[in-house]
Amino acid sequence: DVQLVESGGGSVQAGGSLRLSCAGLGTTSTNYFCMGWFRQAPGKEREGVAVIGNGGKPKYVDSVKGRFTISKDNARNTLYLQMDSLKPEDTAMYHCAANSVCLPATIATIDSVYDYNYSGQGTQVTVS
Repeated sequence: DVQLVESGGGSVQAGGSLRLSCAGLGTTSTNYFCMGWFRQAPGKEREGVAVIGNGGKPKYVDSVKGRFTISKDNARNTLYLQMDSLKPEDTAMYHCAANSVCLPATIATIDSVYDYNYSGQGTQVTVS
């Protein structure tokens, strides 16, 4: 069983920073899972933001490259998203997701994160 719980969202001014966390709870470790973040703003479609596998380079959607950094702390079973130089267009509900099968193909496309086995309820990020 895997439960994902996001935290760290909030309201921030443009140019500011936030760090989102996603704790993997339950009886199954997410250490070897592929994991990622997606977001959804009111009236807009979901958008894959970043994905990370086991080794190799993370992938990011073009709009956040150079501003966001995804990372995993396996000792804490936690996924992070460091968000710097935030813009109003980053305003959205941010969800983390995890997939028990983690192959290169699993993170071949950012939007594959929608189809991962598990996802959390989300944390709201508002940039003004």
